[in-house]
Amino acid sequence: MAARDTSSKQSAPDVPKGRVRQMRQAYLVTREHYPRIGVLLLSLFLLVAGVIGFAGWVFLNPYIGVSLGLTTGLIVVMIVFGRRVERAAYARVEGQPGAAAAALQMLRRGWDVKPAVGFTKSQDVVHRVVGRPGIILVGEGNPARLRNLLAVERKKHARLAGEAPITEIVAGDDAGEVSIRKMARHVQKLPKAITPGDMTDLLARLRALDAMRPQAPIPRGPVPTSAKGMRKMMQGR
Repeated sequence: MAARDTSSKQSAPDVPKGRVRQMRQAYLVTREHYPRIGVLLLSLFLLVAGVIGFAGWVFLNPYIGVSLGLTTGLIVVMIVFGRRVERAAYARVEGQPGAAAAALQMLRRGWDVKPAVGFTKSQDVVHRVVGRPGIILVGEGNPARLRNLLAVERKKHARLAGEAPITEIVAGDDAGEVSIRKMARHVQKLPKAITPGDMTDLLARLRALDAMRPQAPIPRGPVPTSAKGMRKMMQGR
């Protein structure tokens, strides 16, 4: 019993420490792209807390005014900080191999993301997302080479897709392409075409296809995983 109590006491402080560490990391990364982020957040907090707190002080009572001002100021600061963290995360990965994979990691529950289901020696890559819209193939690299790579992957997936539609997206900033910053939002807005049960069956069929693939040469640095890390920071996990 004593050993069990000691173990629980030692593990309890890990949760807040981990959360503070994540917030600190998010702040440091964001400050690289927005050097005055600290001044901005502090000024915004003081302004919002002051205005709301004064209004509450006058029209309600001092205690409610102060509490409402501090709470509202903190909420506004966290919203603005979260958006700046997201922008910094995208800015950090844009133009690097694996940027589209990192952007797709911003998708929430209900999406299955598999980076680099197809690739070339020239670092042209196709990632796959499975969700209620069906199968989404996202290519990044040279547009000319991606056309052939996407066609090959579409043919492979069509054999197992059944009634699920297959959508092709090319990551980029040119006409007809989807930028990294808008990638997750673009995928989420695709029309729903299959049920959750159909999605489960589809993923089971696709596992057989994935099992026959060679291992993809995806960079192991911060590029493919940084956006996912930023999402965890913004969620406070």
